[in-house]
Amino acid sequence: MSLLNKYLHKNFPRGNYFSAYEAGYCGFWAHEQLEQLGIKSIVVNPADVPTMDKERRTKNDKVDCRKIARSLRSGELMSIYIPSREVQEDRTLLRLHVQLTKEQTRIKNQIKSILGFYGKTIPEEKTNSNWSRAFIRWLETIEFKTESGRLALNIQIERLLSIRKTIASLLIQIRQLSKTDRYRESSELLMSISGIGILTAMHFLVEIVDINRFTNLDELSAYIGLSPGEHSSGDKIITGKMTKRGKSHLRYLLIEASWIAIKKDPALMMAYTDYKKKMIAQKAIIKIARKLLNRIRFVLKNKQRYEISVTN
Repeated sequence: MSLLNKYLHKNFPRGNYFSAYEAGYCGFWAHEQLEQLGIKSIVVNPADVPTMDKERRTKNDKVDCRKIARSLRSGELMSIYIPSREVQEDRTLLRLHVQLTKEQTRIKNQIKSILGFYGKTIPEEKTNSNWSRAFIRWLETIEFKTESGRLALNIQIERLLSIRKTIASLLIQIRQLSKTDRYRESSELLMSISGIGILTAMHFLVEIVDINRFTNLDELSAYIGLSPGEHSSGDKIITGKMTKRGKSHLRYLLIEASWIAIKKDPALMMAYTDYKKKMIAQKAIIKIARKLLNRIRFVLKNKQRYEISVTN
């Protein structure tokens, strides 16, 4: 960065400097350093950079740089929201939980694959088991014809137990984080909503950060990934499936929370029952998820706990 700073001031003294780069693995540290050097920097969503067909066919660093520079000069780029360094690090902790949970699921599927490959059937009384300690002990009693088969399954079991221990430790750290001044009030507000626990609340808080940056529910829904795609031509409007844009793990948590909420909240249960008369359960729960998201927006904007009522 120091070399860039010297180059700019030597060759373009007293100039106004602008920079843009695509959000990615390198995070926001470059943006922060550019800003410190007096360069007006923005970080953009790669999908929002205008791209010509030939640029899609020939993709390299030189083409990408020229494309971003052209769009920056013409004012076509919009910066994504850049949280503080503290929030970025909190996000890292919560996103690690998502990664470890996915890894745990992969290990479980690999264990099931080993069992299925050798025709080992899980007893009916254990099919609904949440991989309890008793279920693990049953896995350890499965017999193989060779030591190799037994060793392969044991290694997978050890991997599972290890990652479960790590996730448990991580959850303790997340609970402690929720009690800090940054999150205590907001997390308690969110947990007043049926279906939302401490983990879901913290995931939403570190990703949303400031609810006031969303002017309405539609913007928040688009950020989460609850907005359907649309293809329109003249008077013909076709509404499609939900777009792939948005925070997929927040969408997953919100839908899971919705399944819990309809069992606890009379108004949501009534709404879900009405929706199911017109559509399948999976589509109906998406409607409930949007209602739940509206409640999240309400309590965060108004700093007010949610009170359950029987009206929708």
